[in-house]
Amino acid sequence: MRSIRLKLFLLSLSILFACSVTLMLALRAKTTQTNHRYCPDNQGENSKSELLTQASTFGQEWPRFRGPNGQGLSNARTIPTRWTAEDYNWKVCLAGDGHSSPVVWGDKVFITSVGRRGKTGFVQAFRISDGKMLWEKEYRLKSRRLSSLASCASATPSVDNKRIYALWHLEDVSMLVALDHGGNEMWNKSFVGKQTLHGAGSSPVVYRDIVVFTHEQGNDPGAIKSTWVAVDSTTGTTRWTIERDSNKFVSHSTPCLYPCNAEAKQQASELVFTSCAHGMTGVDPLKGTINWEVKSAFPNRTVSSPVIAGELVVGTCGEKGSGKHLIAVKPPTKGSGLKAEVVYKVEGRAIPFVSTPVVKDGFLFTFHDGGKVSCLDVKTGNQLWCERPAGRFYGSPVCVADRIYCITHNGQVVVIKAADEYELLAVNDLDEKSYSTPAVSGERMFLRTYSHLICIGGSRK
Repeated sequence: MRSIRLKLFLLSLSILFACSVTLMLALRAKTTQTNHRYCPDNQGENSKSELLTQASTFGQEWPRFRGPNGQGLSNARTIPTRWTAEDYNWKVCLAGDGHSSPVVWGDKVFITSVGRRGKTGFVQAFRISDGKMLWEKEYRLKSRRLSSLASCASATPSVDNKRIYALWHLEDVSMLVALDHGGNEMWNKSFVGKQTLHGAGSSPVVYRDIVVFTHEQGNDPGAIKSTWVAVDSTTGTTRWTIERDSNKFVSHSTPCLYPCNAEAKQQASELVFTSCAHGMTGVDPLKGTINWEVKSAFPNRTVSSPVIAGELVVGTCGEKGSGKHLIAVKPPTKGSGLKAEVVYKVEGRAIPFVSTPVVKDGFLFTFHDGGKVSCLDVKTGNQLWCERPAGRFYGSPVCVADRIYCITHNGQVVVIKAADEYELLAVNDLDEKSYSTPAVSGERMFLRTYSHLICIGGSRK
């Protein structure tokens, strides 16, 4: 009897031990799966619910110029540092040329271009897995004379879980169109044309259920009034318009959300705009009212877009192909009654003009039209290093994990270490000029040259 009881006792212990091990392995597997998800603070502005936010975060959609909130940050781990054409997942020829950057949602990458004579605009969707073109939409455009550095396809489209929004800034009309992910036009809204010397460069952005874009004009006699506009993302109906002063230094900047993680923390958020006419401005995106303004911030043209560095917003301006001024502003807390505080200013050759900086681990990395790259302490503006790795930069950098990627005018992808000491990791040739900015989504990078779209990284089958 004792022998039977002992055997039953030992059998019970074995079963209990097996169940415990199974439970531990299950919990460990669940934890590993959860930690594998990338959950950035800079979630897409177009999140409409907790479910949508989680879905977008898992794949880190790239919904606008420079990705989530325009900050150019990604935690992807499978983007190579060095490569050749043999390492491409795919390379496709676009319907036309252009300077706009790719945007990504789900299994599709979207891009705009313009025909050789500037009379046809294209919106195209490609399948991420193999580069197959899924659809193409054409728009009749009225061509205009632009400088060799400009294009009618300069504005990067914006995308949310339902639609893609493409902006065509032309001399006779500005056209904002919405297409569903299958390429069907949902609405098409026209605004007065854009009167500028060098064409347009600002891009639309989505915040919740509105699409926002700048529509600034030159200050020639009889020029059309400058405005910032928000339309309903479902219908295209204008939700608000803010009239702005016109200025010969028309802004080409694209706004961003401040604070970056306002949606996640349920804080009051605002859109930050930069321009020569009005400096740096904080706008309530739901009401279309101005919260604060540092009007004297930018004495020259703003082409780069604002970036967020903790409590600071950093912007730059310049003229004649070079940056002139960089300013860091601390916006006031909403309802505090305080004014925005200028924390520091930087002048000289370390300032970018066209390229938007990127912030990583307390450092501000700037890429200049003339080809120099600088690293600044983002809290003080003090320069830590300045080097010239390759050619001129008109596209903007993105930071992937601990590496920064930026495409030169001649189509070379410069890769540097995101650190306070300069380290050039690679220079990769794309074999065609580019003014575009990389996009990163689903562990892959998308690189746009004048007339091609390239995909690298991720697992190759």
